Amino acid sequence: MSKFVIFGNSGSGKSTLAKELVMKHNLSHLDLDNIAWQQILPPERMLISDSEKLISDFLTSNKRWVIEGCYSDLLKLVIPMATDVVFLNLPINECINNAKRRPWEQHKYESKEKQDANLKMLMDWISMYDTREDTFSKVAHQKLFDSFKGKKIMFSSNDRRS
Repeated sequence: MSKFVIFGNSGSGKSTLAKELVMKHNLSHLDLDNIAWQQILPPERMLISDSEKLISDFLTSNKRWVIEGCYSDLLKLVIPMATDVVFLNLPINECINNAKRRPWEQHKYESKEKQDANLKMLMDWISMYDTREDTFSKVAHQKLFDSFKGKKIMFSSNDRRS
């Protein structure tokens, strides 16, 4: 029974890889961005307990899944149930280039223009990945990866087929 957890920096290709796995293995997909934030402006993080309830509902309803995001505080809730873990540990410049080429994410932004208006903030955020020490940081992701005892792989390039 396939249960994938994918994590890494913003722009590392988590959603792209998740969509590939959904198609290849007929999996249900949970993007943690959709359950980590309250639907208000400016956005604020949802209480962890509220996000945890939504994750629990997803896991109850789906036996084969891929869950992806950069939230190590939420990822640690699902990683014990994963069969496979993927850490997309790409160089920051590749993540920034991916962010610049990102198609319109309709589930996050009401228009491509609004998404593009957020690009500078996103690039700044991506550039701090190696130096931050929060739940979104490389150090937090490395700890998740190192602690997982099952099947795991780390990619350090956009070319995952090599």
